[in-house]
Amino acid sequence: MAKEVTGYLKLQVKGGQANPAPPIGPALGSKGLNIMDFCKQFNARSQDKQGQVLPVLITIYNDKSFDFVIKTPPAAVLIMEAIKIPKGSKEPNRQKVGSITWAQVKKIAETKMPDLNAFKVESAMKMIAGTARSMGVTVSGPAPWEKQ
Repeated sequence: MAKEVTGYLKLQVKGGQANPAPPIGPALGSKGLNIMDFCKQFNARSQDKQGQVLPVLITIYNDKSFDFVIKTPPAAVLIMEAIKIPKGSKEPNRQKVGSITWAQVKKIAETKMPDLNAFKVESAMKMIAGTARSMGVTVSGPAPWEKQ
């Protein structure tokens, strides 16, 4: 018989760097989960994404066991890495902090595709471009799907 799910927990953890210190320890401890067990499993599974911020969805069962799914890094983090800026703009409508090309947007969209609710890469590219605009990053050049 399947285990009964008692809840879910969402965290953002750097790949390969999970430790029982806040915010992970208190979040897992309040649910009664084994903190060190999660840290060891997460670090083993995220070894190839060392240092990247990774969203984690933890499914908690009634016997205090858990499963977790590691998602792709947030679009904002991927955009900041692509154009090498520390953070987005405080006033994205007035102050621009950088520029990104459509080729870079396409690469990010293809990376994020499993976690986005889009069927086509063009739709995913529009989502990523919107995230970039809300961060104060301009997308340079005409969109690939527009007619010249």
